[in-house]
Amino acid sequence: MFKAFGDAFKIPELRRRILFTLGALVICRLGCHVPTPGIDGHALADFFTQSRGTLMELFDLFAGGALRRATIFALGIMPYISASIILQLLTAVMPNLARLAREGEAGRRKITQYTRYGTVILSLLQSFGLTFWLQTLKSPTGISVVPHPDLSFQVIAVLTMTCGTVFLMWLGEQISERGIGNGISLIILVGIVARLPAAGVQTASLMRAGTISFVKLLFMLAIMVGIVAAIVVLETGQRRVPVQYAKRIIGRKIYGGQSTHIPLRVNTSGMIPIIFASAILMVPATMAQFINHPFTRSIATQLAPDRVAYNLLYFIIIIFFCYFYTAIVFNPVDVADNIKRYGGFVPGIRPGRPTSEYIDHILTRITLGGAIGLALIAIFPWVFMLWLKIPYLVASFFGGAGLIIVVGVALDTMRQVESHLLMRHYEGFIKKGKIKGRF
Repeated sequence: MFKAFGDAFKIPELRRRILFTLGALVICRLGCHVPTPGIDGHALADFFTQSRGTLMELFDLFAGGALRRATIFALGIMPYISASIILQLLTAVMPNLARLAREGEAGRRKITQYTRYGTVILSLLQSFGLTFWLQTLKSPTGISVVPHPDLSFQVIAVLTMTCGTVFLMWLGEQISERGIGNGISLIILVGIVARLPAAGVQTASLMRAGTISFVKLLFMLAIMVGIVAAIVVLETGQRRVPVQYAKRIIGRKIYGGQSTHIPLRVNTSGMIPIIFASAILMVPATMAQFINHPFTRSIATQLAPDRVAYNLLYFIIIIFFCYFYTAIVFNPVDVADNIKRYGGFVPGIRPGRPTSEYIDHILTRITLGGAIGLALIAIFPWVFMLWLKIPYLVASFFGGAGLIIVVGVALDTMRQVESHLLMRHYEGFIKKGKIKGRF
């Protein structure tokens, strides 16, 4: 593996791509420390300390801590992710978008353009709502987060945060085109990894206090390695459905006759179910921040991340959205029709409807395993907390959504670098075989 990293810097083009990616990510982290004008960052940080388990914490995770500091990247890349998800869902129900998706590169460029427009619109709406919300906040000591809430502050804050999100979107696209790829995912990855030093400091303080012993820490690290291995298996696992194409004689040439396969991923939906489930379960805690009523406070208490009800619902909702999102993005009928159109067939299965039913049957079974595995990894911090008697905040760094994102994006990035190495006759990161892609 280390030899592969050395070989990567021997190739001029790949070296330029890696350095460009690193430079762009440094710019992302620098922007996360440039404050938005008119906001008291210290007062906002004190407020966020008491707002764990709300939607703001989820948004701050994808913003890399920029929301907590109210910087120019406070919205992070979340509006782009939301716009992409909305476009994917609309593609399944709107014939015009579905037609664009089938038009190849030209259609994808058009959908990308619509995603950019949607990102700008969502950024304007979210920044306006965030600005209005910030004007009502006070720190636990009574200090206003916005000392001078007037029209000029609203205009400047909305434009600053919107431009920050648009810049992050542009930077992510530049990383995908001129860097090593997966620009948006790498921006999210860097934001999550940036929290690791704080987690290490907190773990060290717990060790000094005697809450975590050295043996327990080693045990936690060993389990985390096992969880990482499970995530790798989950992200790269696939069922290959064999497809045979019959020979066709056109003029004097013979076409077809080759064997191939359809890779059905165990986890087709990726991180989307965890994002949806977290957003849904954080709504009561978010409402309790604005509606000071005993009913909302009791629901928010019961649906705290360290409670049984929260993790049980979290588990069920993740499984539901795994099936829901897989049904949206993967259509067995279209796959079967394409196979039939080009003269292919699954051995032992008749073309057409029987093929689509066969593929759907396989996808339903493997999605169940992937959904249960994803849900178990997502609730593992809670299991860690109960099992080892450690704070939930510390346990969340040894599993859960953040670790799934980090491992998944790292696999994608290694696959991109490995493809460049193999194109130039270098060995990849592993000597036998190659890293399977998630897509």
